[in-house]
This record gives sequence, structure tokens and C-alpha cells, in this order.
Amino acid sequence: MAAVEERLRAGLRAAMRERDPVATAALRSVLGALGNATAVPSPPSTATGDQHFAGSAVGLGAAEAARRVLTPEEEAAVVRAEIAERLAAAAEYGSGPAADRLRAEAAVLSSYLG
Repeated sequence: MAAVEERLRAGLRAAMRERDPVATAALRSVLGALGNATAVPSPPSTATGDQHFAGSAVGLGAAEAARRVLTPEEEAAVVRAEIAERLAAAAEYGSGPAADRLRAEAAVLSSYLG
């Protein structure tokens, strides 16, 4: 786990402890995006599988694939993309509680870059 993700995970624990719904939502979301960024396409299965389930893998961990390891720069790029997404959505909303919340989430995430 690289530095950005470690800071985000620590921040999530603190936000949950402090019962901060905006920070908790933003940090959970960006950690999910980082998890998605580490996913790799699964290779075609050559296992014969279980007779009861077509295409199933047999054995402990047989269907697991190694995850990609992101560099700190790649992690920061994912966080920046999440910030940009929130700011773009907030701009579409214009003003109001939804736009304010998106801007607040973007500010939370921005604090983890740098």
C-alpha cells in the first residue's frame, strides 16, 4: 500500500470516529476507486471447474487474480480524478445542498494530496 492510500485509510478511520458523514463518504468512495484501479482483467479460465457450476474454478483461491500495484503518482491521479468529478457535478448543480456537499467532499479529498 502506497503513501496516498495509507493516508486516506487513516483519514477514513478518523472520520468514522468523529462521525463526519461528508469525509466518510468521500474517503470511502475514493478508496473504492483506488480498489477498482488495481483490478486486472481475469485471464480466461482453463480449469475444468465443478460439475455443478459451469465455468467455476476449483480449489482455494483458484479464482483469485493478483492486483495491480499503483505508484503514488497513479494513486494521486485517481484522487485528482475523483475531485474533478465532484467539482464538475457541483458545477452542474450550481448551488444548493447537493452542490455544497460535493464541494465539501472535493475539499476533503484535496487535503490528502500534497
